[in-house]
Amino acid sequence: MTTAGLDRYQGRILRVDLSRSEVETVKMDAETVRQCLGGACLGAKLLYDEVPPGVEWDDPQNCLIIASGPLGGTPVPGSGTFTVLAKGAMTGGAGLTQANGYFGAYLRHSGFDAVMVVGAASNLSYLYIHDGTAELRDAAELKGKDTWETSDMVSQVVGGDRDASVVSIGPAGENMVRFAGVFCDKGHAAAHNGVGAVMGSKNLKAMVAVAGRTGIPIKDGRRLVEMVAELSSNIRGGSANLVGATGAISIYNWGTLNGIQRGVEGGATLPVRNYTTNIYDIEQEELQKYSGSYIRSEFQAKRAPCFGCLMHHVHALTVPDGPHKGKVVDEPEYEGLAAWGPVTGQTDVTWSVVLNDLADRLGVDTNEGGWVVGLAMECFEKGIITTKDTDGLELTWGNGEATYELLHRIARREGIGNILAEGAMRAAGEFGGKAPDFAVHSLKGSSPRGHDHRAVWSELFDTSVSNTGTLESGGIAQVMSVSKSLGLPKFDRFDPEGTATLNALMKGAMLFEDSLGICRFITSSDIKLLTEILEAATGWQLSTDDAMTIGRRAANRLRVFNLRHGIPPEMDRPSSRYGSAPVDGPVEGKSAMPEWDNMLRVYYEKMGWDERGIPLPDTLRDLGLADLIPHLKSLGR
Repeated sequence: MTTAGLDRYQGRILRVDLSRSEVETVKMDAETVRQCLGGACLGAKLLYDEVPPGVEWDDPQNCLIIASGPLGGTPVPGSGTFTVLAKGAMTGGAGLTQANGYFGAYLRHSGFDAVMVVGAASNLSYLYIHDGTAELRDAAELKGKDTWETSDMVSQVVGGDRDASVVSIGPAGENMVRFAGVFCDKGHAAAHNGVGAVMGSKNLKAMVAVAGRTGIPIKDGRRLVEMVAELSSNIRGGSANLVGATGAISIYNWGTLNGIQRGVEGGATLPVRNYTTNIYDIEQEELQKYSGSYIRSEFQAKRAPCFGCLMHHVHALTVPDGPHKGKVVDEPEYEGLAAWGPVTGQTDVTWSVVLNDLADRLGVDTNEGGWVVGLAMECFEKGIITTKDTDGLELTWGNGEATYELLHRIARREGIGNILAEGAMRAAGEFGGKAPDFAVHSLKGSSPRGHDHRAVWSELFDTSVSNTGTLESGGIAQVMSVSKSLGLPKFDRFDPEGTATLNALMKGAMLFEDSLGICRFITSSDIKLLTEILEAATGWQLSTDDAMTIGRRAANRLRVFNLRHGIPPEMDRPSSRYGSAPVDGPVEGKSAMPEWDNMLRVYYEKMGWDERGIPLPDTLRDLGLADLIPHLKSLGR
């Protein structure tokens, strides 16, 4: 790899100490750029260096990082993406999550590649970033405001005649709900592993960046324009489709809206009633309403794309009927429809859309939110909790009114909401009895994306061994795309050794992609294509092996971070319900758990780790991480 184009990468980190009310600019050195690029991989290094063992997620010494990357704010479509990192509230280990919108681009246009926040403010505050500088401002008038209200109010104050992009927390983040997220431009969620709770613990309500007046320096503008044109042609032609276990979904036309219908057709990947069944009990007429064509037409969709994006993916909707008729909401992703549809037994698409919007406004992760409400509904059905515990709420499957009120109680930490605000694993422990057997989560403490991973072992395994509280090697669509891009073996979702091997061989691809500052829907996770785009933009020449090494370096750094912060390899497992065998449907009785120990053995070996799951010294040396080796001595390595 060469970094001759370093002069075309700002390499500037905005460091904010809230306890001291100090803001300074830190310049990245060439070695850091060479090893990390930006985004997820840079954030992994900053997190490791800044947060020592013993610091809890809500300690002011915890660090909140928001980072773009070398392609952020460039003419590449979808280059408003950013990554959020912190020691997460759900797992107590590394939290790493992404969102789209405009903030990543405007951050770079304002002169910075990343923001690193330490300390905690004495009063609720927000950070205003513009023209190569930044300032802290009082946010008292924003207290209790939801993410939409916060975005509008801050934009009006700082925007003037310039566009502004706001990342914020809602009431859930202020009240440190463990699965609170960080939300950009109203509905774009970076929500895994409680990064919004971390932001709330710092008394930081929002960050806002305005569109800069200067662009990002480009090495070979003509070549980049050609590649963007090629990307655009590929997107319109369908090569950017999500290809999963149930077939292809046109992202260009529909985003992920058709996922519910695809899940029903596949018969196994849709998560239904907290994994108690694989059969979504919905009338055909109602199922058709969960289609992109119905939602776009009946909800009067209007395009609201992310920065520089040409896909027909993100829209503003207007609720056509029901108690929330006329309300403007964001178009949900598949995972939002899944959480507030099959996971919680909901079959009314209007309620699913409204509940997804409410979760975003209150500032909670829609995935964990769906799982914890689904847990509560199962416990209610089986008599573990009653209306006495819920203050009168009838938590029956599909009860939209009760779910709406329950989400408000979670965000306020009121009544049973205070228990559910801890997430599915901890809430189940509080309910007691058989409730822990019902909770869907990894043993590290976070819940999965909105699929039935028991039918997709690659995602079940990846989520359980991940260092970040969510997928680290990629969902099934990324698995298939990346494995094809890297010439890896054909994917078989029920092959235990193949699943473990492929997960290890792919490790690093997703993290490299998330280091660049662009949306993966644009490039179909084609690593070779990404290196060519990076070269055109910056002049840096990376081979595919270079790219994978950068990602693997971050994966191993995050692994050592978690080990040092008290997350042992014994937690590389799913909960009993998450790893259970489906009781019905096409994969009835099929479970990965009898093969789990062997899968871990294969995975650890392929990763260059010992039999306990601890990175070997030679592995760390080969990745340029020899300085981490002494940190493993306390673990017996």
